[in-house]
Amino acid sequence: MRKRGELLAENGRSLLIEKEISYQIKEMKEAPLIWSWKGEGKNIALLFFLYLLQGIPLGLTASIPLMLQNRHVSYKEQAEFSLVFWPFSLKLLWAPIVDSLYSSKMGRRKTWLVPVQYLIGIAMLFLSTRVDQYLDSEGSPNIQLLTAAFFTLNFLAATQDIAVDGWALTMLHRSNVGYASTCNSVGQTAGYFLGYVVFVAFESADFCNKYLRSQPEPNGLLTLSGFLYFWGIIFFITTTFVWFFKREKTQAQENSERDGHDGNEQDLSIIETYKLLLKIFKLPVIRWTVVVLLTCKIGFSASDAVSGLKLVEMGVPKAQLALLAVPLVPLQIVLPLFISRYTAGPRPMQVFINAIPYRLMFGFVYAGLVWITPWFQSSDGQFPFYYYLIVVIIYAIHQVTVYSMFVAVMAFFAKVSDPQVGGTYMTLLNTVCNLGGNWPSTLALWSVDALTWKSCHSGNSIVDETNKCRNSAETLAIVYRSWRSMLGRLGWLLR
Repeated sequence: MRKRGELLAENGRSLLIEKEISYQIKEMKEAPLIWSWKGEGKNIALLFFLYLLQGIPLGLTASIPLMLQNRHVSYKEQAEFSLVFWPFSLKLLWAPIVDSLYSSKMGRRKTWLVPVQYLIGIAMLFLSTRVDQYLDSEGSPNIQLLTAAFFTLNFLAATQDIAVDGWALTMLHRSNVGYASTCNSVGQTAGYFLGYVVFVAFESADFCNKYLRSQPEPNGLLTLSGFLYFWGIIFFITTTFVWFFKREKTQAQENSERDGHDGNEQDLSIIETYKLLLKIFKLPVIRWTVVVLLTCKIGFSASDAVSGLKLVEMGVPKAQLALLAVPLVPLQIVLPLFISRYTAGPRPMQVFINAIPYRLMFGFVYAGLVWITPWFQSSDGQFPFYYYLIVVIIYAIHQVTVYSMFVAVMAFFAKVSDPQVGGTYMTLLNTVCNLGGNWPSTLALWSVDALTWKSCHSGNSIVDETNKCRNSAETLAIVYRSWRSMLGRLGWLLR
């Protein structure tokens, strides 16, 4: 027979479970409609727009390596510039400050969101007057100044990300908070598309002369300086609208909506927030999560970071390469919406785990694509339509694996984050996730020159025995002896 104490304990657990179930049912009934403008629609639209603004500097930053590749910089210099993406991996260092210092009158998140977005606008306007000089300083790009400038821009964007991530947890109803990851992925994708694909295409003189002009001109329709100036003005205008026309919920409103449920953000000092962060780190589950997030992307680093640059090195025009993303935009918008149906459940990370082996497989696929690319190039340097079709199909399938992992991990972060310290908790997990992708990519870029043995040929004579060819014609004639050497060593090891 079971003891009376065990029966009482079991009854107590049953009551707690029933209470939690009844609370969840009540939340579902009270939750505002997602796609209704009178319900959650305005909040969803605002979050999408804020993440879109965040994607603009990210897209612009991603376009710079293609411009540098056309200027024949080394992969070590590309690795140096890749440090500009690191603020999103280091933002945990100042997230507690963003979470703790704020003006109650202005709002917890707007205290940081508004001035940071104004600073992004100022940085873009200033950079628009200097970026051309940095790109062609004394005949070659000034990598140090470019890295410092775009590092600062991404530092501000990362700070904006902290504020928006934390605001999403209180702006949306608790039962709808899983849609924050959808706003994140769709909004960033749209902003990245504008900052990367649209800019690279319209900055290219070849693309504009071929598709948009009747008379050829030496420059594209857009310039980097002009694009930065335009978005600097947009940041000023839109930030002013958010400042004056969107109000944050007060603590009393949050308390009323949650009906006494322990979900309010705590007012913690900076020291208390850092102590809380340390306590979160000490949780065994978080420690294992950190280990997984820091190491799970090592296998993807080379294909993700180097493939595009290698295709440009092989002669694929950067504008055409960027335009290949256009057919993928509908897919990138629909995928998060579709995948969120599977990540909104109790086990979103199962989708993440299932996608890993398929994404690893694409390392071999991209290596093969780079290897066969010169075979498709005609004598006039052009590539046939079916080559681009092959690349688009490979990109599209690859995006399914990328977005499956991204949406799943974002949904997981939103579910496990404690709203009491929403900005810090979400930023901790996002930071570790970003760091797990950035450090292997930088290492992969840094290693390319050291692991590559090649010779540039012009006709029958060797022109250059270094790892830098002087033009695309020489690059296309590269003989990669490293492959033969590596295969020979592998065969020797397997004997």
